Amino acid sequence: MKPHHYLKIVFLVLLFVSCSSDSNDNNGTNNLNNFSTDLCNNVSGPTAAYYANAHGIPLPLTQIPTIANPGQQFIHSQYPALGFTVPQGYNASESQAGLGVNVLRNDNQVLWRYVPGLSSLSQVNILDIVAAEVNGLFAFYGHTGNFNVDCEQNFTQPQGSFIISTSTRIIRFGNITALVAINSYFETSLGSTFASVSVASGPTAEFDNLVMDVFLPIHWQLLIIDDNVRDSDLDGTPDNQDNFPFDPQRQ
Repeated sequence: MKPHHYLKIVFLVLLFVSCSSDSNDNNGTNNLNNFSTDLCNNVSGPTAAYYANAHGIPLPLTQIPTIANPGQQFIHSQYPALGFTVPQGYNASESQAGLGVNVLRNDNQVLWRYVPGLSSLSQVNILDIVAAEVNGLFAFYGHTGNFNVDCEQNFTQPQGSFIISTSTRIIRFGNITALVAINSYFETSLGSTFASVSVASGPTAEFDNLVMDVFLPIHWQLLIIDDNVRDSDLDGTPDNQDNFPFDPQRQ
């Protein structure tokens, strides 16, 4: 199924919106260690920032988040607009259902998953989508015990012929922390549900670092960035000045 045009706008809402510049920044580095959010008092630092940004809240970043050690370039064969560079030590694979992608660290301990185009010819409760993603995480990590929900937000609102729902949460199980964010849209005249899914998980002890070094840099590549600053192959030359924008060995 090809994504509908109105879903493309929705993807950008889910996909981490904007950064603010600070001309007085002396070291040119992003630091979210002291970040907190009223959306959830149980997390702080980069994890809290990641959760807040999943709700469209801009982050006080001084630089565009980039991957320090770029690895393979991923482009979805059926949806070329879904393309980005992953860090070394990670592999990206297509998900044909919903035209998505799964990015997995080689040790199978870190997962970043984005599925923008799920659809059903019936009304689907957003909590059922959440349950499917959470159970998928448990199966992936082989977890069968208890889990904690550190943060949770659920919201539903009619808008024209749509019923728009969002559900986000941070969960902990075993030694893993995960953020799950779902947007769903029930089109009442068609009786159909469209949904987008974003999941990021990894060892709790590493999660703040994963947010800064992996999750935010991947998300940021999916934003519409002016060509004066976009550097797809991270070779230091903006795409509009680079004859080979996806080859870090040539400009």
